[in-house]
Amino acid sequence: MKKILIIALLMVGVKGTAQTANSFFETANTFFKTYISNGKVAYDKLHKNPEDLNKVIALAQAVNVTKNNVNTYQAFWINAYNLSVIKGIIDNYPTNSPLANAGFFDKVKHNIGGKNITLNDIEHKLLRAQFNDARFHFVLVCGAIGCPPLISEAYLPSTLNTQMDAQTKKALNGNFLMVNIKKKRVEASQIMEWYKEDFTMNGTTEIDFINTYRTEKIPANFKIKYFEYNWQLNKQ
Repeated sequence: MKKILIIALLMVGVKGTAQTANSFFETANTFFKTYISNGKVAYDKLHKNPEDLNKVIALAQAVNVTKNNVNTYQAFWINAYNLSVIKGIIDNYPTNSPLANAGFFDKVKHNIGGKNITLNDIEHKLLRAQFNDARFHFVLVCGAIGCPPLISEAYLPSTLNTQMDAQTKKALNGNFLMVNIKKKRVEASQIMEWYKEDFTMNGTTEIDFINTYRTEKIPANFKIKYFEYNWQLNKQ
């Protein structure tokens, strides 16, 4: 009888955790649809009325995900990162750049997913260190114009891989790269310089990675340079 009771309590706990995660994903999806347009954030609107932001952050605080369900884990922490960036901007608003606020990425703590962590912790410890996937760089949005654009929907466990592929393709077929045919040169975002090891895993080159997602392929003999990152705020 005692064993049955323990199993029942565990099942209730699992069900409750799943419901909390589902509520978070639904609320986050509504939030992004409401406040994100063409990759830009409605910071003025959120600063005047932060209730929706505070609501989704409160839900994120109560979510508990594990790597046992990889898609749920990754989708949660990608959304949590993007939401925490927005919260960090609103907490310092008005501001022209995330870098205008000391410790924005490496010192300021966020109460998310039962943890008290920095943005760098989410990106480098919970995601990059756990999974060898360079696509994270196209879905984690740091609040700057130089970042790949923020999408107007939440990343969901059921569609995560498709969404990550879509954002990577959008960036590598868009202004994340500038190709100069005459000079046989590709100019790429500094993200590809800062995290070169992520784009050259398993003996591949940066151009190999680019061509995996790019429609118009780049010749293997092209040289790569990097253009300066634009840290101006991604504001509507």
